[in-house]
Amino acid sequence: MSRFLSQRFSQIKPYVPGEQPQDTEYIKLNTNESPYPPSPRVLQVVNQKEVEKLRLYSDPEVKQLIQQIADFYQVSTDQVFVGNGSDEVLAFSFMAFCDQQQQICYPDITYGFYQVFCQLFGLQQNPIPLKQDFTVDYQDYCDCGKNIVIANPNAPTGLSLSLEEIEQILKTNPDHLVMIDEAYVDFGGTTCIPLLKQYSNLMVIQTFSKSRSLAGARLGFAISSPEIIQDLNKIKFSYNPYNVNRLSILAGSAAMQDRLYWEYCTNEVIQTRNKTKCALEQLGFTVLDSKTNFLFARCPKISGEDYYSKLKQNGILVRHFDQERIQDFVRITIGTPAQMEQFLQVTKRLMEEETQ
Repeated sequence: MSRFLSQRFSQIKPYVPGEQPQDTEYIKLNTNESPYPPSPRVLQVVNQKEVEKLRLYSDPEVKQLIQQIADFYQVSTDQVFVGNGSDEVLAFSFMAFCDQQQQICYPDITYGFYQVFCQLFGLQQNPIPLKQDFTVDYQDYCDCGKNIVIANPNAPTGLSLSLEEIEQILKTNPDHLVMIDEAYVDFGGTTCIPLLKQYSNLMVIQTFSKSRSLAGARLGFAISSPEIIQDLNKIKFSYNPYNVNRLSILAGSAAMQDRLYWEYCTNEVIQTRNKTKCALEQLGFTVLDSKTNFLFARCPKISGEDYYSKLKQNGILVRHFDQERIQDFVRITIGTPAQMEQFLQVTKRLMEEETQ
C-alpha cells in the first residue's frame, strides 16, 4: 500500500477472483464459466469489419443490445440497463440507492462482492446468517427496513428461494429496493421478472457470463421500473458513459437472439450437473441441491482445502472458500461431460487413496 492511498480505502479487503492460470493447462472447474463456446451467431458478427471500427466509440446508450434484451424478456426498453458485467450493475446500484440512511442487507454466505461494495462505498454491513442447512430464510428479510440484495440461486451454495417467498419480501418492503441477482437463474431457478408488473421496488440483475458463454465480454444487465433505470443511467453517465465496448454489444445482441443455442447449452449443463451430483453422492459426498451451473459439495474423507489441493495437483481446479461454516466444502463448476468424467475418476482415486 502506498502512502498516497486515501485513508478511507485502507481497510478494504478486495474481492478475490477464482484462479485464472496462464502458464498451465487445467480442467477449469473453479470460476463458473460456460464449458461451451458462444453462439455461432457471435462468431459471425464479431468480424474483421467490426474490429476495424474499434477506433470509434461505442454507443453509450447501448440501444441495439437493450432492444434485444427487452424483446427477449418482453419488457420495454426503458426498463433495461446494461453494464460492464453484472458486477458493474451491482456497483452502480449500491452507489445509487445505498447510503448511511438507506442501508442494505444480504446473506452472510453469498457472492463476495456485496460485502466489498459496502466497504468501498462506506456502507454499514448488514449480513444475515443463512439457516443451518445453508438456505436463505425469506422471513429474515420481510419488513426488514433496509434495501436488500439476494443472489437467487445463491452462490456458492446453489440453493434457491421460490417466487412466492421473494414476493413476500417485496410486499413487506414497499419503501425499500429489493435487488435479486439472477446470475445463475437459467440453470433451474425461476426468474422474478414477471413480478416487475406488480412491484416497483424490484430490480432483477442478470449476466451474460454463465448461460450465454460470454464471461470475457463483460456484459450484465438490470431490468426494473423506468424510474430506477433512469437512476442507474444517471450514475453511469456521471462515471463511465462508454461502459460497454462495441464488440461486446454485438456479441451480446447475437447471443440474445439465439434462443435455441442458449436452451441447448443450459440443458446440457443441467443434465451433466445432475449426473455428477448423483455420482458424488454415491461416493459419500454431501452435495447441496443446486439450481446453478455448479455444485457445492463436501468430501467425506478429507477437508475441503486438502481436496482442492489434491485435485489441483491432478490438473483440476475447483474453488475453495476459507469461511468457517463452509471451509469443508468446494464449489465445482460443471464442465463438459468428458471433463466431469475425468473429475470423477480423479475424485474416486483420491477417495481410494484415503482408505489405504
